[in-house]
Amino acid sequence: EIAHAFLSSEAAIAKRLTRAKQRIRDEGIPFEIPESRDLAARIDAVLHVLYLLFNEGYKASTGDRIVRADLCQEAIRLAELLTRHPDTGSTRLHALLALMLLNAARLPARETPSGDLLRLCEQDRAKWDRPMIARGLLHLSRSAACDDLTGYHLQAGIAAHHATAESDAATDWPAILKHYDQWAVFDDSPFISLSRAVAISRVHGPQAALAALAPLRESGSLDGYHLFHAVLGDLEKQLGRLPAAAAHFEKALTLTEVAAEQAFISARMEDCRDAHPQACG
Repeated sequence: EIAHAFLSSEAAIAKRLTRAKQRIRDEGIPFEIPESRDLAARIDAVLHVLYLLFNEGYKASTGDRIVRADLCQEAIRLAELLTRHPDTGSTRLHALLALMLLNAARLPARETPSGDLLRLCEQDRAKWDRPMIARGLLHLSRSAACDDLTGYHLQAGIAAHHATAESDAATDWPAILKHYDQWAVFDDSPFISLSRAVAISRVHGPQAALAALAPLRESGSLDGYHLFHAVLGDLEKQLGRLPAAAAHFEKALTLTEVAAEQAFISARMEDCRDAHPQACG
């Protein structure tokens, strides 16, 4: 799961962990909150780990179910512990906690009782955890106490737009796209570019989104990532290019190990092929 989160191999991650453990032993690094002069550099790593832990729970990389609520809850618990310590309760932390709470509030509606994946537009918003949304919005307001804008702030802002929209149609996609535009300015991650393209499709249409994804297709940086091909398939499907859509869904299907995602992508692929039988060729 760690290797998947870093788009790396298990062997490479195992070597990094071994080197880190050896350094801890050799240098006698204690398990404690560091002095203030070292805290800033260390806390960023801690927040990133909590972020990845939550993401693995929100969208599992392996297994039968897409959601692992226990990991989400643990990431939130640890983040809340950090907010109570005078040396670690930064605005970045409040932004991260807001992001996690606002997304976790939607977990009860992300799956059917049998574990089938539901897209945001298909979810029953009455099942969303409103008290958790309120907690998330509270931490989002606390995160605005300084001018230190981070990716956590922008992601929390995006999550807030989703969590407070009365319906999928009422979602403020132009505002969400502005958040992605800001985020992309200081982080050139291909994952951000992919998510931004989805927002572009909702504001400017699928053709504009495909144009935005052209650099990623040329670089091949996300060729091994199933959601990249799933998004391409969805955009091609919206344009009525069903053979191309089916081919992208087929590629995505080979790259995911989560049973719920496999069933979801397979159904979308078959929809394209049923509507356009020659796509099966």
